[in-house]
Amino acid sequence: MGFRENLKAQLEFADMYVKELAALSGVKKQTIDSYLSTHNCTPSADAAVKIARVLGVSVEFLVTGCETVLPQPLQPLSAEMRLLTQTLQRLSDEHRKIVLKSAITLSGLLQEHESNKV
Repeated sequence: MGFRENLKAQLEFADMYVKELAALSGVKKQTIDSYLSTHNCTPSADAAVKIARVLGVSVEFLVTGCETVLPQPLQPLSAEMRLLTQTLQRLSDEHRKIVLKSAITLSGLLQEHESNKV
């Protein structure tokens, strides 16, 4: 799958409208619509990074549908991460999806805030 299909899939997974993605990423709605059209428009690196950050994925994932996972030593989860994981496991699929969407949105906003500080 290419960028168009992967972007569509991520928007659906995040239960997000193009209008929301445009507002959170700073990429114009018309530009995102062109990426989703059958014209196979390819985003600039800057636009792809902004979109990927909001969706909580890498640019590589949006382009290829795959992630290169580099081996990292396993580290034990902190108490907070264990609690978060246990709490998420107890949620219904629908509620887990809502929490995930909120976390992705919050992550994008925090990254945008951090980049505006520089």
